[in-house]
Amino acid sequence: MRIKIVLIFSLILASCDSWEPNPQPLPIWTPVPTQTPQILTATPLIIQPPTFEFSATPSVVIITPVTPTNTEIPSSTPTFTTIAPTDTPPQSPFQATTMDILGCNTSIDILHGMGEVTNAYVTIKNIGTTDLPNTCGLLRAIDEGREHPDKKVCVSNLPSQNQVTFKLTVDSTYKQDTVIQVDVLSNDLILLRLDKQSCRDIDLFGGAPADIGIIKPVQ
Repeated sequence: MRIKIVLIFSLILASCDSWEPNPQPLPIWTPVPTQTPQILTATPLIIQPPTFEFSATPSVVIITPVTPTNTEIPSSTPTFTTIAPTDTPPQSPFQATTMDILGCNTSIDILHGMGEVTNAYVTIKNIGTTDLPNTCGLLRAIDEGREHPDKKVCVSNLPSQNQVTFKLTVDSTYKQDTVIQVDVLSNDLILLRLDKQSCRDIDLFGGAPADIGIIKPVQ
């Protein structure tokens, strides 16, 4: 009886094992494999250079100098003019004058109904490069009275590099020192003016010149 109970119990145990799932072993955790990261590099954009086709023999421009031959004679032979250098360059025309007051003296002018008059002897020189038309000398005095007809004396033209001497006269005060002024004019245009506070007595230095009114080269 006991044997039957044991067998039955064993069968029950065996039947229990077949109906329930067998226990599974404990899982072993392993690290999940990591994927190798991709390395991204900037890929340059490469543009292929254009290709050219070269010929086997490159073209060369050859410049050949021309050698004159007997048949290549110019129609005319050039001529050359040699200009000799000058010492001074040409100058533009200009006007220039100088004046010398040679001296003075006094006299009595009965012809013009005047008493004492003062005479001044002046030399006008044209040292410019142009002629001076209607060249005159004009005399003034600080104590001048009536206008004397010879206070202004002229020549129609005074050529370049020439001179002329004038005798100019003014009515002056008797026995008074006379301060005079002389103008050089051309066509009534004043070119030069000269004052004389004390005009020397020309009679003490050889007297009045003999070439009054005569045009001659500059001395």
